[in-house]
Amino acid sequence: MANNLDDLRQHIDKLDDEILDLLNQRAQVAIEVGKTKSGEQCEYFVPSRETAIFDRLTATNKGPFPTAAIPRVFREIISASLSLEQPLKVAFLGPQATFTHVAAMRQFGMSAQLVALKSIPSVFEEVERDRAKYGVVPVENSNEGVVSHTLDMFVASELKVIAEVLLEISHDLLSAAGELSDIRKVISHPQALGQCRSWLDENLPDATLVDVGSTARAAQMVVDDPAAAAIASEMAASLYGLKVVKKKIEDNPHNFTRFLVIGKNTPDPSGKDKTSIMFSIKDEPGILFRMLEPFSKRNINLSKIESRPMKSKAWEYVFYLDMEGHIQEANVAAAIEDLRGYCQFLKILGSYQSAR
Repeated sequence: MANNLDDLRQHIDKLDDEILDLLNQRAQVAIEVGKTKSGEQCEYFVPSRETAIFDRLTATNKGPFPTAAIPRVFREIISASLSLEQPLKVAFLGPQATFTHVAAMRQFGMSAQLVALKSIPSVFEEVERDRAKYGVVPVENSNEGVVSHTLDMFVASELKVIAEVLLEISHDLLSAAGELSDIRKVISHPQALGQCRSWLDENLPDATLVDVGSTARAAQMVVDDPAAAAIASEMAASLYGLKVVKKKIEDNPHNFTRFLVIGKNTPDPSGKDKTSIMFSIKDEPGILFRMLEPFSKRNINLSKIESRPMKSKAWEYVFYLDMEGHIQEANVAAAIEDLRGYCQFLKILGSYQSAR
């Protein structure tokens, strides 16, 4: 038995050596790709190329290696390869261990230089001033609605949406001791507290609820307070050395947050894209109908319409609209040009691959 186990381990060691050798060969090719991109002034991060790699590998996987694990493994391989092509700095709304941090890692992997900033305007500024190549900010939650601050930033910013990330939000109850009976106070971001309201009412009805600026900040605060617990991510538990009292305490299990990746250049079409625009319209009878007609007559599906009050004029609004398709597609471009005739201003926020 021992000899057989030793033989199997030696075989695994040999395979690991072969994998490492292949990774180094891949890394060498990635360096050459980086040189070519630099010479031709191409984008280093191409989301559609990464998706094509994941799709091809999952489709050809013969097992028993789990298909679901392939994107996670190759995300890190690609992230490490990109770091060889060019050090990739990505700003995100921090602090560390927030869901925005998780979304940034999901999109760019662990080898990217992820920089936590204190506000959404700071993320935009970091990218605008070329101190970071990309930024990651939240834009809407399936339960709580839009993050208005993110939408408002696009009014003045020339940055583009270059990708989106959909992240399933799962809230864990964390504490230093890990015992539910010790908890007298629960700390978290107001949205997280709201999303766990029923569970808290049933299981900790007498606990004091405390609002703070982020779930990660809540985790930091309970490290030295045995009577306090935080509602935060599993990543926060690992980062701050906390114990999980109860996993998945959110009231609605179908809870997703959408994040936007912002940059300076619009990606090429991937075949499954989304275009986002913002505009204000002239106030006149029938204008809302005429606003939608260019898309209806071209069979363009609108996936989101949101309005925000204009900061400069009372009782006037800016509309945000997401549609299926890429701005390089003729019917999408024509519909937007038709709409432009009814607008006081119109800005294309970006065309990018739809999140899976």
